[in-house]
Amino acid sequence: MLKRTLLGCAMGVMPFCVSPVFAADAASAPVTASAAELPEIVVMGAGQTRQIQTISAVQIEEVVPGTSPIKVLQSLPGVNFQSSDPFGAYEWATRISVRGFDQEHMGFTLDGVPLGNMFYGNDNGLHISRAISSENLGASQLSEGTGGLSAASTSNLGGVIEFHSRAPSRDFGVDVEGTYGSYSTQHEFIRLDTGELPGGGTAYLSYSHQESDKWKGYGKQKQDQFNGKIVQPIGDKVKVTAFVNYSDRAENDYQDLNRSLINQFGYKLDNISNNAPLAIALANAYNNHTAYPAPFTNTKDGDAIDAVYYNGSGLRKDTLGGFTVDWDILDNLTAHLTGYGHNNTGQGTWDTPYLASPDGTPISLRTTEYYIMREGGIGSLEYKIAGHDIEGGFWYERNNFNEARRYYALNSTLSNRNNLDFQIDPFYTQRYSEYSTDTTVFHLQDTWKITDELKLNYGFKTQDVDVTAISRVGGLAAGEIKASDDFLPQVGVNYSLHHFGEVFADYAQNQNAFIGAETEGPFSTTQAGFDAIKGSLKPETSKTGEVGYRYHEGPVQGSIVGYYTKFDNRLLGVSSGAAIIGAPVVLANVGSVTTKGVELTGAWKIIHNWTISGSYAYNDSRYDQNVGTQPTGGKTVVDSPKNIAHLSLAYDDGSLFANVDGDYMSKRYYTYDNDQSVGGRTIFNLSAGYRFSGPGVLKGVEIQGNITNVLDKKYVATMGTNGYTFTGDYQTLQAGAPREAFITLRKQF
Repeated sequence: MLKRTLLGCAMGVMPFCVSPVFAADAASAPVTASAAELPEIVVMGAGQTRQIQTISAVQIEEVVPGTSPIKVLQSLPGVNFQSSDPFGAYEWATRISVRGFDQEHMGFTLDGVPLGNMFYGNDNGLHISRAISSENLGASQLSEGTGGLSAASTSNLGGVIEFHSRAPSRDFGVDVEGTYGSYSTQHEFIRLDTGELPGGGTAYLSYSHQESDKWKGYGKQKQDQFNGKIVQPIGDKVKVTAFVNYSDRAENDYQDLNRSLINQFGYKLDNISNNAPLAIALANAYNNHTAYPAPFTNTKDGDAIDAVYYNGSGLRKDTLGGFTVDWDILDNLTAHLTGYGHNNTGQGTWDTPYLASPDGTPISLRTTEYYIMREGGIGSLEYKIAGHDIEGGFWYERNNFNEARRYYALNSTLSNRNNLDFQIDPFYTQRYSEYSTDTTVFHLQDTWKITDELKLNYGFKTQDVDVTAISRVGGLAAGEIKASDDFLPQVGVNYSLHHFGEVFADYAQNQNAFIGAETEGPFSTTQAGFDAIKGSLKPETSKTGEVGYRYHEGPVQGSIVGYYTKFDNRLLGVSSGAAIIGAPVVLANVGSVTTKGVELTGAWKIIHNWTISGSYAYNDSRYDQNVGTQPTGGKTVVDSPKNIAHLSLAYDDGSLFANVDGDYMSKRYYTYDNDQSVGGRTIFNLSAGYRFSGPGVLKGVEIQGNITNVLDKKYVATMGTNGYTFTGDYQTLQAGAPREAFITLRKQF
């Protein structure tokens, strides 16, 4: 029931089902592609020794502009994506999980640069929606179970998502795009490609603005982004790529719900930002132990003070920059070097009735404040000889992260502060800590082509992550803790049975590093609590095995994969009180999780202009042990549906295009003891458009319409926004967005 308890996170719901195909040149594809430019269906992960599937830039273009790239990935098997807004951009309620592993146990990169675990707490990276505009993305690649050894991640127990940006065009051009739709949505995007410059380089610069009203309650969600990239060859052997991306995002929150509140007030219950008198009356009733005002007088579950809040928001400003040098030293020896930096300033705000302002107003504005300064380098060498492709490299990062909990005064009408502005002049700092994390990873691997049909990949990585904490205010834990492993192996094999089929299998071990933060990880407790666990706490680990078959013959492709994972040393934070008022948690290893399942994917180009595609995944993730006296052993992992299915029918003749898709998810639990759940749901989405061609002013113009949640289904989207409890109807759910419609105009000059 208490907001912002960052003890756990989960998974996701609804969007556009797109066929899981990709083009090798997707990274340099134009913003608008005709059917003639679309690739033939290519088998997912062909030739790979592990399960890999890719979404192309063309498929990202089909959804509503401004949509998070991870939402598009939900068409792939085993992907559980959820968000309470139609774009998948509202970070508090955006979740992705794969095969029962939530977002905190996955890895994410952009052009090889680590994005951390993209968790809302924002301690080790940033969300892909802030890292780059969706229009500038090329292919997005998902490794469902075993991320590659070279992926810059220390959290990828459950797979890796690698995003790739589009290359600048070699032709001069300007792309302009505007989207307008439900709830005053507007999204504008403009990109300038320089074409080939003197010296052979190419570059682009883009700006996008997105803004919409919340679909329920009151408030806005908006973002401004600048992206710039340049690619410069130096002779015939060296290529230098540099980029700078900036994002300024501000979003009013949706209220977290539980089943009882939904049953009593409906899915549209939300913060009461338009009704300061009611918010003050609720706070006074709480403090004075008097009756709550209507309509909350007879709130059925818990204290009515948590049924609605006055306001809340998430604010993030990020600058992400880097460069990459690719050097063909010899015909069979190449080197890659990437340097990057990331700066973030963030605040999560909440108007709390639990602490009064100094003038007696029974509500104050509480923030969780973040500051990140990350710097890192990634390097590798690749050597090819006698059927062997030998590759080794390193990744080093220094992350300085500061986190604070502060309170700001509100006046008697709650009108002196805007939650979409960064707050200054606090009257109380509850806690403030500084964390430094040094990450050092090495890897070495060989891909050996034993015969024309048989390929073997084997290697290992080392991992050393050292976290140091200093508590400046509030007495939370300080000290040092390390997660280290000198041998995390990975091995895979691929065998071609015939020209249209192949089998593959792989095995990998991974380790999840400890987090340095006030709101999660081993330092989110008292000094005594940390001292008690630091000698015995073990980092989480996973052991994953896969075996599968891929088929590709003419217009048909498909795959079937079975997998088994053992997730050991699972960490669980148990709160010692109300997290909303700063009560610490105690972290402990609570046993293991066993996951097994099967994934099927298929696509069929029926006739020249029609394609049908789909995926199905069965996943069984269960806790292996009880936790204390709680009977969790054998229970299903929270927010881990057993069945996920997607089906899409698409038409594209080069001018007219359309896509209809359905997305199904079965029942999910939101308590560890499985006594609370939400039912399954099916969501349908629709897109259609027309590309104009030929001479004249309409050349290069495209019009596109999108309808999300076509049948206006009422359902629970995200769960776990406030973490999870063992039992009880906890306030940790978010309602899914209703039917919304959008229209987009594009023009290429």
